[in-house]
Order: sequence, then C-alpha cells, then structure tokens
Amino acid sequence: MDIQKQLESIKLGCVEMIPEDELIAKLKKGKPLRIKWGADPSAPDLHLGHTVILRKLRNLQDLGHEVIFIIGDFTAMIGDPSGKEATRKQLSADEVKKNAKTYKDQVFKILNPRRTRLVFNSKWLSKLKLRDIINLAGKYTVARMLERDDFMNRFEKERPISIHEFLYPLIQGYDSVVVKADIEIGGTDQKFNLLVGRELQREFREEPQIIMTMPLLEGTDGVQKMSKSLGNYIGITDPPGEIYGKTMSIPDPLMIKYYELLTDLPRAQIERIKRLHPKEAKGRLAKILVSAFYSPREADEAEAEFDAVFKEGKLPQDIPLRVFKEKEKNVIDLLVETELSSSRSEARRLIAQGGVRVNEEVVKDDKAVVKLDCEKVINVGKRKFLRVRS
Repeated sequence: MDIQKQLESIKLGCVEMIPEDELIAKLKKGKPLRIKWGADPSAPDLHLGHTVILRKLRNLQDLGHEVIFIIGDFTAMIGDPSGKEATRKQLSADEVKKNAKTYKDQVFKILNPRRTRLVFNSKWLSKLKLRDIINLAGKYTVARMLERDDFMNRFEKERPISIHEFLYPLIQGYDSVVVKADIEIGGTDQKFNLLVGRELQREFREEPQIIMTMPLLEGTDGVQKMSKSLGNYIGITDPPGEIYGKTMSIPDPLMIKYYELLTDLPRAQIERIKRLHPKEAKGRLAKILVSAFYSPREADEAEAEFDAVFKEGKLPQDIPLRVFKEKEKNVIDLLVETELSSSRSEARRLIAQGGVRVNEEVVKDDKAVVKLDCEKVINVGKRKFLRVRS
C-alpha cells in the first residue's frame, strides 16, 4: 500500500494525530512501526470501550506494523489520575497480578498474536532506583503537570492531589522510552499522558512518538465513559446473553456511534440502519457483537433467549445454581455474596428501585430474609438470574 493510502487508513476514526508530518516521515522509511498501547489491569475484564483502540491496533497490524501491548502491572499500583476528581485507590500487587492474567487471553480476541509483543512494565519499572525516579521527576515541572485539566480542577477546588499521582504520567511515559515507541495510541482522555511520553523520548534523545487519540465510548447509561467501576460496561468476556441484553439496553441516540466504533459496516449500510426501528437496529448490533466474540450460532441463541424472556415473559434457560449451607440469608448478603450486586449500597439501591425479585415477587424491604429450604429464583434487573437453595 502506498504511503497516502496507508495514512488514510491509519487516520480513519482517529480524533487527533500529533503530528501528521512526522508520521509520514516514519512511513517513508518503509519499516514496520512500533505501536505502543498500555492498559493498567485495574479490573479483571476488558470491555467494549477498550475494543475501540484494539480494533485500530488490528488495523495497524494489517498494514504491517507491530503492536507492543504493555500490561501496566506496575503503573496500576500507582493509579491513573486521568479524569478523576479524587485520588484513585491504589491496588495491591496481588490484585494487579490476578487481573493481569485475564488480559493476555482477552486482547487476542482482536489482535494478531504474530504481530503483537506483550510485555509487563514491572519488568523495567521495578528495577528503577530512587535516583532514577528523582532524575525522571527532574524532567517535568509542577506547572506543566497543572496544565492537565483534572489536576487543575482539583487544585482550584482545594481537593488533595497526592505526589504519587504526579509520578503516574512520568512513569508511563518512561515506558515509551524503554520500548522505543514510534506511535502511542489511547483514548482522548489519555492525551496528556501520551504527550508526556513524547517529551520524555526527546529528553532521552530518542525520536519522539506520534500521538493518536481515539474517541471514548459512552457506557450503557449513555452519559459517562464506559467503565467497570461505574457499572455501565459491556465486557468482552460477558456471556453471549449478557452481551446481547446489555446492547439492547443502550440509549437509542448512542446506537449509531456503537455501529461506527465497534463494527466494520460501510457508511452506506450504517445510513440505512438509521432508518430502522431502534429495537431492530439494536438487535442487529447485538448479534454482530456476540458473533465477534463468540459465534453466529451463539448470537442466534442469545437473540432467542432475549425474545423469550422479554417478549414472552419466560425465564431464561440454564439459570446457574448456587447452594448454601445456611437455611436462610438476608437479601442484601445474598445479593453481594452471589455477585448479583457489586456492593451492599448498590443492593439497597436496587431494592429501593424495585429491581430485585424472588420467585417473581418484588422485594420491598432490604432487611428481608430469603428462605433457602427450597429452590428459589433470584432476579436482579432485567438480565441477572440465579437459582439458590440450601
């Protein structure tokens, strides 16, 4: 592919490229470029928001370039402050290690393993000594750090900013120096971090990387960026029925953006989809996504089960069973222990909203006790079902 066509392919879907002329110069050398993408394993599963970047990385691989996927097992213990209004909770080494195990398998649902180099940044960051950190910190100023919107907002509102948060962009930027990245790609919220990597490469007398930012994907709430911590995510390892059901729940105005960022459909076909009834359009999208991560057969099964549950009022097939030693349990304890709810506060909120049923009866009291002497079906929201008994 000639340079102009390759450039057009690389820029497709990209929000910003800094700077384009340097990318052209790199392409003219005729060598495969090293494309850096880093992800901190702050949660065990990747979601559709991550796949916006993964799909672009696969596009770059298909053009002959190499992806260096950095699992930020070291940086995850610092915590990325991007977009945060408060200091992020630092993860333990055990939490990070457990989460990182899942990433290796998940990215290869999209990336080409033969053109991917997977590395953990603890390999070099854990070897840095205090004098190395001091030297790195000396390459950036507090004033430059406060140019970052989230830091400036917290500073103006007199909210705490911990010193270790200033280290995050420097440490992850140093990754670019180590792997000698030609391009680094990230979401628009990562622009500051990516630019720090570019500056540090200059400081270490390396050719600076090109910055590519990709659009952020809103979650199923249609408002905030997709995030597991916000509960508005669709995980790429979610069961087929879960992916299908969550996709059907996205707000109508968001649907076309999902088509644009998560599918390979040509623009003309997406324009035709705009004229369909939203439910039909979302059903098609749900099947595309399930097929991408599982198979067309499982997409058909997910569609049939969704129709049975939501159109015909039937219970889903193969509801998992959880057996307890106790003969009864408080409903809050039951929801949290079975992971039908992520926390006690969320469980209370779900009950207050009428979103919890036991054998089709709405639970109205968060102090209610569920008898487990016989099998019961717990239903949370529209898609979560579990059989329980002692």
